[in-house]
Amino acid sequence: MSDGTPQDTQDARISSPTAMRQIIPADLLERDQCPFDPPPGLRARRGQGAVQPLPLHNGAQAWLVTGFEEARAVLSDPRFSADKVRHRNATSLQPHEVDGPAPEPPASREDGMFVFMDPPEHTRLRRLLTGQFTVRRMKALESRVAEIAVEHIEAMKAAGAEADLVPAFALPLPSLVICELLGVDYADRAEFQQRTAIALDSSADPGERALAGAELYGFMQRLVAHKRADPADDLLSGLIHDADPPLTDAQLVDVALVLLGAGHETTANQLSLSTFALLENPDQLAALRDDPALIDNAVEELLRYLTIIQLGVNRVTTEPVVLGGVDIPAGATVVIATPEVNRDAGHWPEPDRLDVHRPRTPHLAFGHGVHQCLGQQLARIEMRIGLRELITRLPGLQLAVPAEKVPLRNEMLIFGVHSLPVAWHEP
Repeated sequence: MSDGTPQDTQDARISSPTAMRQIIPADLLERDQCPFDPPPGLRARRGQGAVQPLPLHNGAQAWLVTGFEEARAVLSDPRFSADKVRHRNATSLQPHEVDGPAPEPPASREDGMFVFMDPPEHTRLRRLLTGQFTVRRMKALESRVAEIAVEHIEAMKAAGAEADLVPAFALPLPSLVICELLGVDYADRAEFQQRTAIALDSSADPGERALAGAELYGFMQRLVAHKRADPADDLLSGLIHDADPPLTDAQLVDVALVLLGAGHETTANQLSLSTFALLENPDQLAALRDDPALIDNAVEELLRYLTIIQLGVNRVTTEPVVLGGVDIPAGATVVIATPEVNRDAGHWPEPDRLDVHRPRTPHLAFGHGVHQCLGQQLARIEMRIGLRELITRLPGLQLAVPAEKVPLRNEMLIFGVHSLPVAWHEP
C-alpha cells in the first residue's frame, strides 16, 4: 500500500478484473442462447484436450484448463503461483508489456491482498481469517440471514405482486450479511451499501466508480480505526486484536475489501441466477417444493451447474510443468475455465443437465487447495436460506418477462443477471 494513493490503489484493485475481461477472447466469456451453459467458445473447445493453448488479445500466450482433474492439480500444486506481484500474469499485461522486462519483485509483501499471495505470506493471513470464521459466528449469522431474507420478501409482498429480485432481494441479502460480519454500524449501512454497489459495478461510469472506490476505501479506513478504539464481537475486531504480530491498518483494509468483493457480488449473482435457472426448469423447482430436504443437494448442483466465476482463476508457473500431458514452460499463465471444468463429462454424468437429485460430489465453484473460498460455508447458508424462503413465501413464483428479455451480465467476470423481474400470487 506504500505505492500510490489509496484512491489509485483501490481503483486498480477493483478495476483489474475488468481490464482482464478485455484481454480474454469474448467467445470464452459471453453466454448466448442458454444463459446457464458455458460460453460458446468453451463449448466449441470440447474434445480438444483438457489443457489447450490460449492466445490473448494483448499478444501474450496463455494456457486454458478445461478438465476437472487438471484444474484441481493447478489449484493444489505450489508450482502454480497466485502471486500477481512477484510473477508476470499475462492477463494483467498491456500489449507493450508482453515482451518487456519484468519489474523487480519486492522483497516482502506488506499488503493484505491474500488472494494474490503464496505461502508463507498467504499462510499467515489465511490462518488468521480461518480463526474468525468460527462455527459459533456462522451459527449466529445463519439466524440473521433468515431474518434478513424474510424481512425483504415481506417488503416485496407488501409492495405488490411483482418485483425485480436483484435490488429487492439478491443484492441486499449478502450486503447486509457482510455488514454483520465486519461489524458495520446500523447507522452506516446505507452508505456502505450504496458505495459498494457502485464500486463493484463494472458497467457504472468509470469516474463514478473510481470515486465510489475511493470513498469505500476511506470508509474501510474509518471502520478499522473505529474497531481499534472500540472493538466488538465481529470479524474485523478479531483480526485487529487477535493477530500477533498485529496487522497494519493497510493490511486490514485490504482484507476487508477482499471479503467484501468475494462475499457480496458472487452471492448476489448466484442467488438471482439460481432463481432464474429454477424458474426455467419447473420440474426441478417442483421437486424442491415437494421435498424441501433436497435444498442442500440443490445448492451444490446450482453452484456446479451455473458457475458464475468465469475465467477469473489463473496462476503462473514458477518452473516447467507437465499438465494433462502438455508441456508448459516456466512463467506461463494458466487460466482455469471453471464453467467448463464443472461440466466435465468425465466427472459427472449428463453434466449439462440441472438435477437437484444429483448426489453431492466435489466441484470447483469455491476453488480448491490453499486458496479455496474462506466464506464458502456462509455462501451456502445464504443460498440455502435465500432459496428456501423465496420458494415457500412466494407461491407461484414466475418470471414477469420472457426469459430472453432478462438482461445478462455478459460484460463482467462475475456472471449473473442485471435484473430479474418476477411475479407471484397469494394463496
